[in-house]
Amino acid sequence: MLRHLIDIEDLSIEEISALLDTADDIIANPAAYSEVCRGKKLATLFFEPSTRTRLSFEAAMMELGGNVLGFSSADTSSASKGESVADTVRVVSCYADIIAMRHPKEGAPMVGAQFADVPIINAGDGGHNHPTQTLTDLLTIRREKGRLDKLTVGLCGDLKFGRTVHSLIAALSRYENIRFVLIAPEELRLPQYVLRDVLERRGCDYVEVEEMEPVMGELDILYMTRVQKERFFNEADYIRLKDTYILDTEKLSLAKPDLSVMHPLPRVNEISVQVDNDPRACYFRQARNGKYVRMALIKKLLEAAKEA
Repeated sequence: MLRHLIDIEDLSIEEISALLDTADDIIANPAAYSEVCRGKKLATLFFEPSTRTRLSFEAAMMELGGNVLGFSSADTSSASKGESVADTVRVVSCYADIIAMRHPKEGAPMVGAQFADVPIINAGDGGHNHPTQTLTDLLTIRREKGRLDKLTVGLCGDLKFGRTVHSLIAALSRYENIRFVLIAPEELRLPQYVLRDVLERRGCDYVEVEEMEPVMGELDILYMTRVQKERFFNEADYIRLKDTYILDTEKLSLAKPDLSVMHPLPRVNEISVQVDNDPRACYFRQARNGKYVRMALIKKLLEAAKEA
């Protein structure tokens, strides 16, 4: 059976661990992986703008010895002529061995997976899910902290529309003794379905707060997020909320010496550039880790497709 990655929960804890182990080995021994995808092609179908995710997928495939084709905007694809996702993936399956798809509509990669003849990787679908960012985040946490359990994780900013947050909560909630501190204004709080179906169903410890400063000293991880202009229907609401949280050196002085500050990027104003020089700032290391974990995933899915 063809294997896809649409949701982080498509992977077991054991499979996640194996992918992170492979990513670690790629970091340590890149030459050993430089030809494993020779003759293979990755199609990047990005119906929504992206810098890091698209380029990291492309870099990942190239460093595995493969090739890349695709598009970076719906405007440059036949979607602008009205072609359906189903037809797009049917056609692209004729040209590529694996597909990474980003789409503004929730569920589009899942639809694509029903019609594709090659593995589909969800590279972000609307405000729903972003499993490869979550693998990136898990690799970063494990490399920074040495573990994925017994952590207090602060998630700050746009928790309502933030697909990276939703995916990360779904993943971390499966590990032992994870406590979530959800920092958001009333309008951008975590959706009720995530609270109910993930945190409460799994008995996770969590607290919802509106201010950063009182909880800074409790955190092992602080995961900052951008307030996403593209998810708002009302520009006035975006302008009112966009600078609600700004991490600066003063706030960082309240934190543990070994806090890890993460961000899926791009950032706007939510992390001061002064924080970049602090050793606790992990977000550029996090971006680099994205390439390695996507290399591990591409390798795994292509191997599984060969066996199917």
